[in-house]
Amino acid sequence: MVLPALLAVLPPAVLDAAPAGLEEIVVTATRQPQPALETALSLSAIDADALRLVGSTHHAESLNRVPGVMIQRGSGQESLTAIRSPVLTGAGACGAFLFLENAVPIRPVGFCNVNELFEVNTEQARSIEVLRGPGTALYGSNAMHGTVNVLQPSASELPARAASLEAGPADYWRVEAAAAGGDEDAGYGVHGLYTDDGGWRDDAGYEEAKLNGTMSIRRDAATARFDLAATDLDQQTAGFIFGQGAYRSDELSEQNLNPEAFREAHAVRLAGLVEPAAEDDVAVEFRPYFRTSRMEFLQHFLVGKPLERNGQESLGLMSSAAWDATADTRLVSGLDLELARSFLVQEQDGPATDGPPAANAIRPAGLHYDYEVQSWVAAAYAHAEHRYGERWRVTGGLRAEAVGYDYDNRMLTGNTDENGVPCGPAGCLYSRPADRTDAFLNVAPKLGVSYVVQPGLVAYGNAGLGFRPPEITELYRLQRAQSVADLDSERLRSVELGLKASLERVAFDLAVFDMRKDEVILRESNGFNVSNGRTSHEGVEYDLRWRPLDDWQLVASGTYARHRYEFSRAVEGGESIRKGNDVDTAPRQLHRAAIGWSPGERTQIEAEWLVVGEYYLDAANAHRYPGHGLLNVRGRWQASSGWWIALRLTNALDRAYADRADFAFGDYRYFPGRGRALFAEVGWSRD
Repeated sequence: MVLPALLAVLPPAVLDAAPAGLEEIVVTATRQPQPALETALSLSAIDADALRLVGSTHHAESLNRVPGVMIQRGSGQESLTAIRSPVLTGAGACGAFLFLENAVPIRPVGFCNVNELFEVNTEQARSIEVLRGPGTALYGSNAMHGTVNVLQPSASELPARAASLEAGPADYWRVEAAAAGGDEDAGYGVHGLYTDDGGWRDDAGYEEAKLNGTMSIRRDAATARFDLAATDLDQQTAGFIFGQGAYRSDELSEQNLNPEAFREAHAVRLAGLVEPAAEDDVAVEFRPYFRTSRMEFLQHFLVGKPLERNGQESLGLMSSAAWDATADTRLVSGLDLELARSFLVQEQDGPATDGPPAANAIRPAGLHYDYEVQSWVAAAYAHAEHRYGERWRVTGGLRAEAVGYDYDNRMLTGNTDENGVPCGPAGCLYSRPADRTDAFLNVAPKLGVSYVVQPGLVAYGNAGLGFRPPEITELYRLQRAQSVADLDSERLRSVELGLKASLERVAFDLAVFDMRKDEVILRESNGFNVSNGRTSHEGVEYDLRWRPLDDWQLVASGTYARHRYEFSRAVEGGESIRKGNDVDTAPRQLHRAAIGWSPGERTQIEAEWLVVGEYYLDAANAHRYPGHGLLNVRGRWQASSGWWIALRLTNALDRAYADRADFAFGDYRYFPGRGRALFAEVGWSRD
C-alpha cells in the first residue's frame, strides 16, 4: 500500500524524465564501490564539494545535512548522536552507532565513546556516507541505528600542493594543508589541519590537530593501500547553563560554570587494504589495522568531579572473498577478527563538597575504579546478491559474531574506598566487581529486495537485525550494591520500505521504517545496570533534490518519527518511564531546506534552513524544548590561478537556541547555541 501511495504523488513529468548521466557511488553497504540507487538501504553520501562548501568547524555541520540524523554539539568538539533514534546519552549511547574510517571501525567493540567522531578528520574527507538503520551482514556490533563511514582521499585524489588559512570570531583560526606525489604504480599523500579556537563561551577554547597519510602500491594486478590517521585535542570544556530558557540570555549563554573542566585526547590508527590478483575470478581483500587512543577528562558533571583516564590498543583483520557464482548471482563471505586491551581509571582529588551531604558522603577521595579488559571478537558472514531478469534484485546475508571480555579489577572488590573503608551502612557509590569473563554471541540475518520501476526509479524493501554487546563500562563500572551486571546484547529489529530516483533533474529518496529494540540497557532507580528495556522507532524520511536550471539546485530533506518507550519503570535520577511516552530528546521532526546557486564552475553559493522540532526533556514528558530554526549562508569562489576564497555565515538571523536541552535534578539545563558568526577562508592549490 505504501509504494502505490508514493508513486501516486509523483508528477508524470518526473517519472517520464530520462535517467541522469551520473549516479552517486557508495561503498558502505558492501565495502565495494556501487551505485547508491541499487542498494536496498537508506544510504546518503556527503561528497567532497559539499564538505568543502560547509567547511565545518564541527562534524555536526556536515552530518546534519542527512535526513534522520541529528548531531547535538556539546562543548568544543564534543557531541551526542541520533540516527533514526533519540539523541542517546550514557555509557552505552555510542554503542548504537558504528563509526568507520575507510570502512574500518575507529574503536574496538565494547570501548566506544560518545565523542569519538572528533578523532576523525571529517573536515578534509573525500566523502562521508551515512547508512540509516541496520546495514548488511558485512558489519555487526554497533551497526544498529546507523553507520557513519568517513572516506579519506587516496593519493591520486589529493592535490599536488594545497594550503589554506581560515579565521573567525573569538580568536578562531585554522590552517589546512595537503600534498601528494607518485605515479600509477606508487602514490603517496598527506593532508592535515591545525585549529586554535579561543571559544565563544568563557574559558572554553580548544586546540586540535589532525593528520592523515596515505600510500598506494600497484604490482601487476595486485594493489595495496595503507592509511595513517592521527589526532590530538586539548580542550577547555564548558558545562551546562541552568534555568528555563537560559539559552535566550546572551550573558548566561557565554557563562561557563565549570572553568576547571578539560578534555585531552589523542588517537592513532593505521589501516591497510590489500587486494591480491584475482584467481579463478575470486576477488579477495584483507584489511589489517592497528589502533591506539588515550583520553583524560574531568567529569565536572558528577558530584566530586572525579578525573577519568582511559585508553586502548587494538588490532584486527577484516577479510572477504567475492565471486560470481552465476551470471546473475554474486557471493561475498568473510571473517573478521579483533583483539584489544583497554583500561579505565577514575580518581577523585579530595573529599566531595559540591553536593548534598548524603551525596558527598558516598563519594570518597582517591581511586574509584582501576581496571583492564582484554577483549576479542570473531565474526563470520555471508552475503549474496541475485538478479531476477532486468528488474528484480534480492540480497540476503547472515552474520554470526562472538565477543569476549576478560576483566581484571586492579583494586579491592566491592563498594568501599580504595583502602577498604566503607562509606556508611549503604556503602560507597562506586562498586567494583571481582575479576570475571563474559561472552556474547549474536546472529543477525538480513534481507533486501529491489525492483526497477523504470530506468532511474527503484522501489525497495528490507528487513534485518542489528545488535550490540554491552559496553565494558556497562558491565564493570557498577554502583552501590551491584556486584554483577547480568546483561544481554541489545537487539534491534528493522523493517523498511522505500523509493529512490536518479533522474535528469530530479533525485529523491523516500523511506518508511519501523524498528523495535529489545534488551535496552539502563540504570534502574536502585543504581543497578539491567537490560530489560524496550523502545520503538517509527518514521518517514525524505530527501528531494531538484535542479530546475543548470545553475540552481533546490533541496528538501528531513524526517518525521516517533521514538517511544515500550515499558514502564522507575529509573536513575528519580525519573519514571511510562509505556507509550516519547523517549526524551527525540524530536519528532527534523527538516532541512537549501537553495544552491553555481553561476559558473568556480562559484558556489548556498543558503540552508535547518529545523529541529520540539522535544521532551525528561522520560515523564513533563518538560519540553520548543525547537528552533537556523539559517546558514555559505559561498566559495575559485580563481583560475588556483586561489580560492570562502565565506560562511552561521546562524545568520542570530537566533537564540540550544544545541542541547535537558531537564534533570529539578532544573532546566542547556548547552547554548552560538549566535551569528562569520568565518573567512583563503587558500591555494595546484593539481
